Amino acid sequence: MVTNSRKLMLASGIVLTLTAMSSAVAAQSTSQDLADARQETQIWTTYALNPYLRANDLKVSVHSGRATLSGKVEDGVDKDLARQIALGVAGIKDVDNQIVVEPDYLPPAPVTADRTYGTVIDDASISAAIKSKLLWSKYTDGLATDVDTNSGKVTLKGTADTAQAKDLAGHMAMNTRGVVAVDNQLVVARAKPTVAASVKTAAHEAGSDIADSWITTKVKSTFLYSSNVNGADIGVSTSNGVVTLSGKVKSGAERALAIELAKNVRGVARVHAAGLTI
Repeated sequence: MVTNSRKLMLASGIVLTLTAMSSAVAAQSTSQDLADARQETQIWTTYALNPYLRANDLKVSVHSGRATLSGKVEDGVDKDLARQIALGVAGIKDVDNQIVVEPDYLPPAPVTADRTYGTVIDDASISAAIKSKLLWSKYTDGLATDVDTNSGKVTLKGTADTAQAKDLAGHMAMNTRGVVAVDNQLVVARAKPTVAASVKTAAHEAGSDIADSWITTKVKSTFLYSSNVNGADIGVSTSNGVVTLSGKVKSGAERALAIELAKNVRGVARVHAAGLTI
């Protein structure tokens, strides 16, 4: 009787141990599956946002830190770009790049006329960039302007104090990276000053009160948003509202535009550009 009890206890212990081991393995497997799914989603989302890859029908699968890529692209540069993006995702240790390069490959046409996920993100980024530029400008009332972007086509609605302000808003929008067209529907009408507008006017009249660091940041950001100025090549510093530009640009037109954009930022008293050469 005692022997049977001992055997029963031993059997029960073995069952409990196996059950615990099985649960641990299952939990580990579930955790790995979640990690794989997260990495697949991150890689695919980056492809969808990338202007060079989003049109291609690329597929991604991840298993235990190894990403397998498949699909077709037009050239080897895109294939390598897809690999580098996958390797940049945390937890990806290896990439099996099975993407086929076909020089005559044409990406599949969109199934519907709806914007792709990447295009929607691009449009939102364009609208945000234009709103920021109008808000920072000393000549436009960005807070009274509605900006809508659809596939790179921008529509401006709202009011402008003067025809010059309206034209400048359209010019700033057109000069934003990614914009293909601008429908300037701003109405020239002097609106009643809001609290925000009053604050902005006061800041404009007392330009020296605006921090130099704020001015420098906004000038640099304006350059980066511009489609015709390479902001990465232009150094910007500000002292008492005086902006100094330095570096090299490709043409006189780019230099003139950089100076104009800097002058438009609120708080800028003068722009020194002797160090900005061609």
